[in-house]
Amino acid sequence: MLRLEGSWVAMPTPFTEDDRIDFQGYHTLIERQIRYGTSQLFILGSAAEVTLLTLEEKKTIVREIIAMTKGRIPVFFSAASLTTQESVNFARYCQEQGADGVIFTIPPYVLINQHAAFTHLDTCMGSVDLPCGIYNNPSRLGVQIMPETIQRLSDAHSNFVVDKEAMGSVEQLVQVQRLCEGKVKIMCCDYPKYSIVLPTLAVGGTGTANIGGNIIPEEAARYSRPWTSMEIIEECRQEYFNWFPLLQALYTFSNPVVVKAALRILGLSGGHLRKPYEEYTGQKLAELETLMGEMGVIDKYGVRS
Repeated sequence: MLRLEGSWVAMPTPFTEDDRIDFQGYHTLIERQIRYGTSQLFILGSAAEVTLLTLEEKKTIVREIIAMTKGRIPVFFSAASLTTQESVNFARYCQEQGADGVIFTIPPYVLINQHAAFTHLDTCMGSVDLPCGIYNNPSRLGVQIMPETIQRLSDAHSNFVVDKEAMGSVEQLVQVQRLCEGKVKIMCCDYPKYSIVLPTLAVGGTGTANIGGNIIPEEAARYSRPWTSMEIIEECRQEYFNWFPLLQALYTFSNPVVVKAALRILGLSGGHLRKPYEEYTGQKLAELETLMGEMGVIDKYGVRS
């Protein structure tokens, strides 16, 4: 059932107004993703306010989401933690619960070299039999996983299947694709400001791991298809260019502030932020709502009571 292509939507964590996890809200958002053709879901990533969740909350999310999605849509969970052993422990928990795959990162703040980065990820991938991926996001984590390190990991682990890239370097994309020869599928993140969507697909990447699909899931699925024909290339470009102003607006602030505001505008679950995040208000919120209205997003996706 695993689909290493298309639109992988990185979902926010829906909270109630009193900061409890809103599992009914999760169900509503997941059903919407399945309806509109999303290939796969990514849970507990940076868009999910994951650093503001307790370990027990994260484990509960894993159990509940697997119960909602098993056999219906594949789900990868982030196993990123502050230490190698904590990452291993959480990945093994995801495997025990029946997850479809896990994603690892470099732990934040440690600023390790490439040898240590390889050792960390090598240990993590070797600890489970699940399909594994990495999230290469030096803007949040402080360390770039170099293409040569990714190649070493690919050579060492047959279960290393996807590289989620989040940096504005086309050279990085080219080198990963060249060195790994397609064994590791490249799926770009939205960061930085959706600048590498087309380059990723052009060098042979297979899709996007995005937040835009939380707001425009059907359109994200169309512009995230791998480029297997000239017809798809032209359709992808047109869709991407058309929606680029909204995608830019969703990155006015770092995840998940604006995407949660957009969910509120649509009347969907998931709009409440945990502290220390502050709600998106004022003129910027009004501009976002105007843009969503002008682009037809509210008419198509808004929930009417």
